[in-house]
Amino acid sequence: MANAIDDPRIAAGMAVELGKRREAIAAGGEPIGWKVGFGATAAMEKLHIDMPLIGFLMKAGLVETGSTVSLAGWSKPVAEPEVAVYIGSDLGGDADEAAAVAAIAGLSPAIELADLNVAPDTIEAILGSNIYQRHVILGAMDRSRAGGSVAGLRTRVMRNGDEAASERALEANTGRIVAIVRHVAAVLAACGERLKAGEFVIAGSITPPFFLEPDDRELVHAVEGLGEVSVRFSPRESPR
Repeated sequence: MANAIDDPRIAAGMAVELGKRREAIAAGGEPIGWKVGFGATAAMEKLHIDMPLIGFLMKAGLVETGSTVSLAGWSKPVAEPEVAVYIGSDLGGDADEAAAVAAIAGLSPAIELADLNVAPDTIEAILGSNIYQRHVILGAMDRSRAGGSVAGLRTRVMRNGDEAASERALEANTGRIVAIVRHVAAVLAACGERLKAGEFVIAGSITPPFFLEPDDRELVHAVEGLGEVSVRFSPRESPR
């Protein structure tokens, strides 16, 4: 597996990003996990990278399913239906496939909310913005999916009450979940961090992201056999 930290653009961007994470923790923030972004083939080709970029998640950004989020003041809000991968044991940077499988305690549906407020012209800028992260909505962990298998699962996304997407190949757009977990562990280790038990990784958008319009009111991400999560949006003005 290629180690993405060998890319000097990623090394520089991760240094800025992890510095912001340390500042947030020093100010009393609680870290809860990690995210990957730009993992779709087209996105990686555009940025000339081999694996997804990595961002961090803090408890302050965690939103309970069914809650209402205000998007007032956001530049370009986007919602991504994802799978959350719960980590049951610490995972080092040299973890092999078997170790990564053993470390995955379960899965749940998730939604990430991001704000594309930085032009994606450089990897350093993207990472420095923490890959646009704003909020994450999590479902209950399903321990029957320990090991990370998504076999037989189907995702459905409902937007304002209407079906907006349906997908049976949950890893087609993101890459394999086990490979993603190994990648996160490897990059964190190269940066002096560690993927720890009790954290989770949101593994990237299963479908193309949903750019949210002022009239959007609700997004539901249901994974048959795994559960569902939802988020509502308060009214906001159309951009001028």
